[in-house]
Amino acid sequence: MKIAIQGILGSNHHIVANSYFGEGNELLLCHSFESVVQKLLSDQADMGVMAIENSLAGSIIPNYALLYDHNLKVIGEYYQEISHHLMAKEGQRIQDIVEVHSHPMALLQCTNFFKKYPKIKLVEAADTALVAQQIHENNQLGIAAIAPGLAANLYELETLATDIQNLKTNSTRFLIVTKEQGELDTENTNKASLRFLTEHKRGSLAAILNMMSDCRLNLTKIQSLPVIDTPWKYAFFVDVTFDDYAYFQKALALIELMAEDAQVLGVYSDHLKQIQD
Repeated sequence: MKIAIQGILGSNHHIVANSYFGEGNELLLCHSFESVVQKLLSDQADMGVMAIENSLAGSIIPNYALLYDHNLKVIGEYYQEISHHLMAKEGQRIQDIVEVHSHPMALLQCTNFFKKYPKIKLVEAADTALVAQQIHENNQLGIAAIAPGLAANLYELETLATDIQNLKTNSTRFLIVTKEQGELDTENTNKASLRFLTEHKRGSLAAILNMMSDCRLNLTKIQSLPVIDTPWKYAFFVDVTFDDYAYFQKALALIELMAEDAQVLGVYSDHLKQIQD
């Protein structure tokens, strides 16, 4: 199987791809989420792995638009515990580090740690593991990376500090996406992602949410995004879980009547419930 991921080997997307699909698949390394989408649309990749939200930093808003704009289908999800480690060339100490480079979200999640080192400059980069690779290839001294532990192993770096994220309970939700939903196994699906619009009328969104509750759906996520070609109009992306696929079918039929432009982005298995069980 060919799997497109954002980032390079050693990234969290790499870890998730191996955890979800198993090792041995061909990974297509992409420098952006847009590139992941293009790999899918051009049939160069069978599946894509796309981060969608983090428990500390919140939603990755542009990725919701990518899902809808390109009619991608969500066929799975994976919650990955995120551990940020500080790494550099061997033989250095934290006191030797002048700059730390990493993805903006990783930097944001480690702010408390660097309050102890005010002289270190934090520099945004495209990818966590990419910085680790560059330090290794360019033999850079005085520069450290924040990246997963796998990157330190792959790029022969020394770990200066482990688990430096602000909160130890830090996890990211990743979506498994493809061009087609494929045949649906309704016996083993209990979660769905949808997008819809509501009228500019008092209580229109509340009416839909109340209906979902009446149909025994549990709302686990709601995210609004502006509709680009209609100023001050908003689309709602929602995730719901259910105990019986028939409950979802009933609710979907009512959503299509009550909302505008209702679309199912995917039906899949709730990974968080699997973890908790």
